[in-house]
Amino acid sequence: MELRQLQYALQISIDKNFSRAAEKLHIAQPSLSQQLSKLEKEIGLLLFQRTTNSVEVTYAGALFVEKAQTILDMIEQLKREMEDISQMRKGRLVVGSLPITGAHVLPLVLPVFQANYPEIEIVLMEETSAHLEQMTANGQIDISLLSIPLQDESLTYEPIIEEEILLAVPQHHRLAIKASAPQQTIDILELRDEPFIALKKGQGFRQIALELCAESGFKPNIVFESSNIETVQSLVAAGMGIAFVPHMVSRGGWSEHAPAYLSLTTKPTRTLVIAYRKGRYLSKAVGAFMKTFHDVIKN
Repeated sequence: MELRQLQYALQISIDKNFSRAAEKLHIAQPSLSQQLSKLEKEIGLLLFQRTTNSVEVTYAGALFVEKAQTILDMIEQLKREMEDISQMRKGRLVVGSLPITGAHVLPLVLPVFQANYPEIEIVLMEETSAHLEQMTANGQIDISLLSIPLQDESLTYEPIIEEEILLAVPQHHRLAIKASAPQQTIDILELRDEPFIALKKGQGFRQIALELCAESGFKPNIVFESSNIETVQSLVAAGMGIAFVPHMVSRGGWSEHAPAYLSLTTKPTRTLVIAYRKGRYLSKAVGAFMKTFHDVIKN
């Protein structure tokens, strides 16, 4: 059994498609199929059930993939420790990020980090909150930029940014006039009969928005959902509903494509964190990245 075969089986289990897995592994599909057949013959078990249209993991395959992930992660951590001994002359850091949040924060942090540590390769993974948590927990990602609360109990975190949550309304909305009065705030209870636009399930900020309404004693009437907070704001601007929006991603200025933003009476906030798996070895590269993040954001 070879390490590359473990990697192949893991990638097939993720993609459930030989063509996509082969493309990501940078090998020909026939070679991938041949290596998997060789592995299955060696262990005497079928790891994947193949049909014309799908690839399904068998019971034995699920156990194999779980152990393979653990083995590959241990090898990767060993590499990181050896890299640290070599004084960070080279290395690789996989960073997970929410797409829109990362677009506002990472351009400030990454240039500073790479200027200080030019030999460390940064690999950026942009996914939903749920996928980032899963990938961080199983070792595919070293650290992830997420908002709390986290759902996966195997993760821990360090807070980095706390920001206000605003209410976005169409510019012609009855509440929009309050946006021009800095001292005016909105009680969330006033919104119980309003149509809401929310992020789809799997996005951490969706849960924050639902909890804000629940704390005021109602369930929001969600009329549209999107996987992108920019789309949410565009739908609000178009008059399709209202939404909660993190201050960081709110659109500045007034235009036909921007909602009006108002503060809420309770001044709710969200906290962005750098999350990583409990007990996982944190390399010097990870420590340097986290310190750079804190230093840049603080300034």
